[in-house]
Amino acid sequence: MPVIALESRLKDSKNVVTLGVKPNFFDYSPDEAALIREAGKIYYPSTFYSDLFDSVNKKTFPSRQTYKYVQDKIKQTTLFQLAGIPHPFTRTFFGKVQKKNILKYFKFPFVGKIPRGSSMGRGVYLIGNNDELEEYCLLTKTAYIQQYLPVSRDLRIVVIGRKAVHAYWRIAGEGEFKCNVAAGGKIKLDSVPQGAVDLAVYTALSCGWDDVGIDICEYNGKLYVIEANMKYGKEGFRAAGIDYIKLMEKMIENGEI
Repeated sequence: MPVIALESRLKDSKNVVTLGVKPNFFDYSPDEAALIREAGKIYYPSTFYSDLFDSVNKKTFPSRQTYKYVQDKIKQTTLFQLAGIPHPFTRTFFGKVQKKNILKYFKFPFVGKIPRGSSMGRGVYLIGNNDELEEYCLLTKTAYIQQYLPVSRDLRIVVIGRKAVHAYWRIAGEGEFKCNVAAGGKIKLDSVPQGAVDLAVYTALSCGWDDVGIDICEYNGKLYVIEANMKYGKEGFRAAGIDYIKLMEKMIENGEI
């Protein structure tokens, strides 16, 4: 039985048949539909099909829980708080009335983020005065406000299955407070503290995530989980000379995912 995937994440793998995501199931050919029905597990099923496959008890990778938190900072923060995972002080303010209370909880500077749908450092703002706060509040109905931790680097730790497969530093560009590679951050392959790796794995397992990039920073001697990225880039793998597709093929073959 071939390995079946829907999304394109493994499309370059010779060992995986990628069928694409077709919201109208009858757009799959009869042979493709049979492959989906008979597969013991579907890889990268998409947010749309993840819930559907769960309803018919079909296993998927990544897990349904992983898909449920994609690019949703509000849900992630609430889950971190519920699970007792160290996370910068964060509050969400809904609508104009609640936004008026932001300065009751935060002092400048602090960080404002677009809470849903943003990634790669986009939709993240360092807010240092009332004018910048007003500009940010015009961008989103829901204000997601987070404690500013003045660090110049953070860690991206990728957890696949039940283990960390790669970890690296991201160094903020000159004059930039974001460490995201897409925002000009640089990858550095210095040794990573084992405590940070352990925290990333603990976070992923506690939250039910099995394919995720966990962003962690250290401030005043304490580690904080900033956020989780289920659509993480592969730049860190390339920088380290790791063949991502071969890594995934081996983990599939070994039954790790």
